[in-house]
Amino acid sequence: MKNLLSILAIFLGWTLLAWPAAPPALASLSAVQALSGSEAQKGLPVVFEATVTYYDSLSSLFVQEGDSAIYVRAAAALNLAPGDRVQVRGKTHMDFHPDVFSDEVKLLRHGSPPAPVSAEFGQLFHAKLDCERVTVRATVRSADVVTDSHFPSIYLELLMDGGYIEASVIGHDASTLKGLLDAEVEVTGVVTGKLDSKNQLAGILLAVPSMASVKVLKRAPTSTASLPLTPMDEILKGYYVRDLTRRVRVQGTVTYIEPGSAVVMQNGSRSLWINTQSEVPLRIGYLADATGFPEVRNGDLALTRGEISESNTLAPISPTLRTWQELVSGINSFDLVSVDGQVLASIRGHSQDEFVLVANGHRFSAIYRHPDPTSGLPVPALKKISPGTRIRVTGICKPTYGAYPLQGPVAFDVLLRSFDDVAIVGPPPLLTTRNLLLLVGLLLAVVFAVGARGWMIERKVRRQTVALAYVEQRRSRILEDINGSRPLAEVLEDITELVSFKLSGAPCWCQIAEGAKFGNRPPRLTGLRIIQADIPAHAGPILGTIFAALNSLAKPHAEEAETLTMAVGLATLAIETRRLYSDLRRRSEFDQLTDIRNRSSLDARLNALVGESRQNEAIFGLIYIDLDDFKQVNDRCGHHVGDHYLQQAAERMNRQLRAHDLLARLGGDEFAVLVQLVSGRADVDEIARRLEHCFDDPLSIDGFLLQGSASVGLAIYPEDGVTGDSLLKAADAAMYQAKNQKIRERRVHLLKTQA
Repeated sequence: MKNLLSILAIFLGWTLLAWPAAPPALASLSAVQALSGSEAQKGLPVVFEATVTYYDSLSSLFVQEGDSAIYVRAAAALNLAPGDRVQVRGKTHMDFHPDVFSDEVKLLRHGSPPAPVSAEFGQLFHAKLDCERVTVRATVRSADVVTDSHFPSIYLELLMDGGYIEASVIGHDASTLKGLLDAEVEVTGVVTGKLDSKNQLAGILLAVPSMASVKVLKRAPTSTASLPLTPMDEILKGYYVRDLTRRVRVQGTVTYIEPGSAVVMQNGSRSLWINTQSEVPLRIGYLADATGFPEVRNGDLALTRGEISESNTLAPISPTLRTWQELVSGINSFDLVSVDGQVLASIRGHSQDEFVLVANGHRFSAIYRHPDPTSGLPVPALKKISPGTRIRVTGICKPTYGAYPLQGPVAFDVLLRSFDDVAIVGPPPLLTTRNLLLLVGLLLAVVFAVGARGWMIERKVRRQTVALAYVEQRRSRILEDINGSRPLAEVLEDITELVSFKLSGAPCWCQIAEGAKFGNRPPRLTGLRIIQADIPAHAGPILGTIFAALNSLAKPHAEEAETLTMAVGLATLAIETRRLYSDLRRRSEFDQLTDIRNRSSLDARLNALVGESRQNEAIFGLIYIDLDDFKQVNDRCGHHVGDHYLQQAAERMNRQLRAHDLLARLGGDEFAVLVQLVSGRADVDEIARRLEHCFDDPLSIDGFLLQGSASVGLAIYPEDGVTGDSLLKAADAAMYQAKNQKIRERRVHLLKTQA
């Protein structure tokens, strides 16, 4: 018995020696931070002390010790505040950087948080200060109370010297936001990265414990309530961007191409969506370099304004077979993947084809985008696959909603490169809804013996369906033409043809308010029943009328009114869209006060005339006009009289010019005239004198009798300049010389009068 016990003790001793010892717990925050990603993912035990820098109701905890800082996911709700000294027990985890999933967070004592580090934009985006307590200086661009996971907080968008960051402040009192917009502030908080679906840094968010950590350094010069109202079509006057983003270069295998729109490249587990206008042919599977500017779009990293340079090195990427659950995690965003699903529907669209699939009870789409119609490439026939068929699709996993998986599943589409990316895995089951309907239809046809009647009804329904599909297709094409560059007359002709089709070939025409007529109006209307509908405008008088001529013996029916209602809706949209485009174009070329050409229009014509004259060895003149003492008119009579003064001055000067001369307002009280088709300086000088003397008679404006005058200077191409800028400078200098001569003559006259 003793020998048996001895043998058992020896066996147990050897077993304990052979059993691997548990790794010792990491005892400092810096030791956790120094782990590699693979080491942190092992779930190593930790026990360390540190100081709390941030804690919120979502159990997000940040702690810091010296210049080492880390994120801790708290296991339970705690009552902690910045400055508290805590002991953390738990295990390591790998996210963007190593962090800790806690088993226990024990409060040791209260204290003060560590002093914040003054941070610059570059340090934040290079992840130099991740999880550390920092202070930044920035301008507040937006300030709102938002709700995240049912917890309200204050969200600030901040503009630093270098770019935008965001700050989430604990609190929900909207009154604390008063006066923050456009103010220069100092914000103290903890740096936490905004991550995309692949745990890649896609922005910076400061976790701020309270509004007390937001210090206003300089109030906004103007409150939002006192800002002047800006017309909605002129808001770009306040737009200004100074972009110092550097161009970067990446390398990878081309996995997807949308010519003139986008390219996807992949390198190992990393992949990137690249926006590009290039239509240079590329080959899928070949290694390429791409340069462009980094951006975050819809929460994911992207490269914009991309330029692609393909090599001759074949480096194909094999698609990875994934499940629906794996793809909604977002970790495979923009990767080349394969996924199985059951076909619910196959849809041919105007610009893309779509297979609607279901996997694990969830829907997603596989999409093939058609070549650009202008490329001349044919659109391949839609691959016919019966509903219920199980297929495997291969393509780019493109997220359509959500970027950070902690905020919920990431919705996605699979972008197909061609229909070769669709493979049938299994046939549809025999017992499908479609098969059951066919069986029931067959049984009903046999039982009731009404095959002939049923065939007629089915034929009529099919004809109506085809007609409806054709009408919808024509309507969609008209809407595209309205938003495109097709002439208005052709669009209105198409609308009348659509009405005629819906009314079984009845003649239809459109009479525009300006007098133009489109469509098919019969030469004789005798014996026809005429229906009509006015084309309404969103504001102002009607735009015209649409007519249709029907058989007088046919009874009126609801479809007639419905058809005309659809037609006038399309016609209103077409006419007002064209008018808006014409108005915007005129506003870009004409001065809104004087209704003559503006500076931009003059510059364009001047530069074009320089090119024409250089080619034809011709000459032309440029006259620069400045209205004398215009400021005194504004000061003495008011800006309203000043505006009328400019309008009458422009009208007088226009009357002195020939049909091919061009008068433009450069700004304020300065004008210029392009004098074409001249034989020499004398011709230009003669027109300049006429312009100067057109102010000899006084101007009568709102009871004021104003004696106007103008100073005129001229330049001749190519004698005084060979570019538009040099001619403007020469004419401007000549004008100022004339103005100064007038001033000297006035002074001499005044002295003689006083003597």
